[in-house]
Amino acid sequence: MSGLREMGAPFVVPGPSGVAVRDRLKNLTAQDEAVLRLVGGHLGMLAARDLKVRCTAGLEHDNEQWAHRKRELTGRSSSRWAGSLTKATHDQWALARRAQQAHIRKLEAGVDAIRHRLSLPLGERGGKRAAGGYRSRREWHAKTRRLRVLEDRLERARTDWAAGRVRVVRGGKRLLNARHHLEQARLTESRWRARWEAARRFLQADGETGKRYGNETIRVGPDGEVSIKLPAPLAHLANAPHGRYVLGARVSFAHRGETWRDWVQVNRAVAYRIHEDTDRTRWYLTASWTIPPVQTMPLAAVRARGVIGVDTNADHLAAWRLDTHGNPIGAPRRFAYTLTGTAQHRDAQVRHALTRLLHWARRHHLALAVEDLDFTAETSREKHGRRKHFRKLISGMPVARLRTRLVSMAAELGIPLVAVDPAYTSKWGAQHWQKPLTSSKRTTTRHDAAAVAIGRRALEHPIRRRTAPPRTHQSDGYGHRTVQAGPATPGREGPRPRIPGPRTRSVPPGLGVNAGNQNAQHRSGRSAEHEPWQQDSLPLSL
Repeated sequence: MSGLREMGAPFVVPGPSGVAVRDRLKNLTAQDEAVLRLVGGHLGMLAARDLKVRCTAGLEHDNEQWAHRKRELTGRSSSRWAGSLTKATHDQWALARRAQQAHIRKLEAGVDAIRHRLSLPLGERGGKRAAGGYRSRREWHAKTRRLRVLEDRLERARTDWAAGRVRVVRGGKRLLNARHHLEQARLTESRWRARWEAARRFLQADGETGKRYGNETIRVGPDGEVSIKLPAPLAHLANAPHGRYVLGARVSFAHRGETWRDWVQVNRAVAYRIHEDTDRTRWYLTASWTIPPVQTMPLAAVRARGVIGVDTNADHLAAWRLDTHGNPIGAPRRFAYTLTGTAQHRDAQVRHALTRLLHWARRHHLALAVEDLDFTAETSREKHGRRKHFRKLISGMPVARLRTRLVSMAAELGIPLVAVDPAYTSKWGAQHWQKPLTSSKRTTTRHDAAAVAIGRRALEHPIRRRTAPPRTHQSDGYGHRTVQAGPATPGREGPRPRIPGPRTRSVPPGLGVNAGNQNAQHRSGRSAEHEPWQQDSLPLSL
């Protein structure tokens, strides 16, 4: 088994650290929408200016500059709005830095892959861990040019990283580039403009514990009334005391509404965000708050009843129930989803598949065993070359969406999750379990066998199954029964342990001591048969 990488130990996935719920702002008047657009546009302009200042400062930014930025924004909005603006700006800059670092790692992987393949002779076959040489001289020449392009990009990215320089677009780079390709994006100029303005608005405020209903900037009471603290230049639009504007819409939060209501009644911090869906012409309000970390169960307690192994694929989840000994129980289950259409439709498909999976696990009071997948380095065109179908397949797998949804939904239902190392689960599952689990009435797929392998790894059982004895001789005639333990393994043919208590067999005490000693019994093929033979003397009475 040389050449295999070291396996990571399974672990119980910790629960989410926060909660976010959303509700629609219904029955908004034209005046309400106008005020929201004015406030969001004004604060979005301030956020853009502050982001420019933050990006210009780069790595030289310190607490004194942060305080100066906040003072500059306070006079044009308010103290609380300034705090939310500076924090959001800094978070956006930090996110851009993390994305820049990931981009550098991806470029380094591509450069190393091309250099390795260029160093090999043309047409040399590759292995499972590294690609071989290029197929033709033409491809080799094209890759030398691409290597130069990637090296230039890598040098620029490293220079920007060392200088702390990031490039951020408020509203999104993809939406910005869509302005030049309206036909391909199926947008008109007016619709693109509406999306662009909605994406650049700023209508979000962080909560603060101890303040009324947990937020003084965007306040939502237990009865669902929403009020906004207006910036100083727009204070004349207020329709409530203290420069506040009360919206005509009420929110209720159908999902986790009671939890949110209990949270705001004790003045715990709740953050809010208001945004517009321009395609549906609707306004939404999102509430989020942090929750205390939940104490995870020990791994031994999680797998006390067995687990359900889950294999993640591009269009379905393959699951199989396993007992505590790692044996598959019942029939495999498949939970399909379709990742086509809009983002809302794709998210609904994933959520529906996970709901059915979690309900099945809750009925049997079992934990879920999933792979700790990370495909950030597996979608490189330099690693997989012309295998475009495979690259598209792994790129389309909703790993991040599934992971986020599964952790939050499982924590809500109280179902533990066990994450395992994904190495070789598909290969070994198909090798050891696909054929034995296939019958005339059931066709076991490679994904079903991988689910069994994942579940066995979560239970800390080897994926390799124990082979059955020969059909013609169900004993040790052809050797030991299993391939895991050889005939010389100690403890296989020793005396059976004596069990204290009343005896159920008619064997007097003390006579069963040598029951497991084969040499003390006259059996065929044993040494007792080959001992020196001596006839007893005849009695004198005969």
